[in-house]
Amino acid sequence: MAFKPLANRVLIEREAEVRTTASGIIIPDSAKEKPLQGKVIAVGVDASAEGISEGDIVVFGKFTGTEIVLDGKELLILASDDILGIVE
Repeated sequence: MAFKPLANRVLIEREAEVRTTASGIIIPDSAKEKPLQGKVIAVGVDASAEGISEGDIVVFGKFTGTEIVLDGKELLILASDDILGIVE
């Protein structure tokens, strides 16, 4: 299924969650926080004009966006204003 964001919206797939700490301690599901960065899957016209493009890795705020499920994947729709920066 295809999804095309409108206006300044961006469709993001969150990065995979880290399940262990650097020292090897396994983190239980109840203690994990969702990652605050992800890969841009699709971009609306206005967001594209702001320099955000498909494939970018972006950082966003903790309590922003709307979560949806497409083709069994959990994705996030954000306004381009909610994106804090692009990881280069």
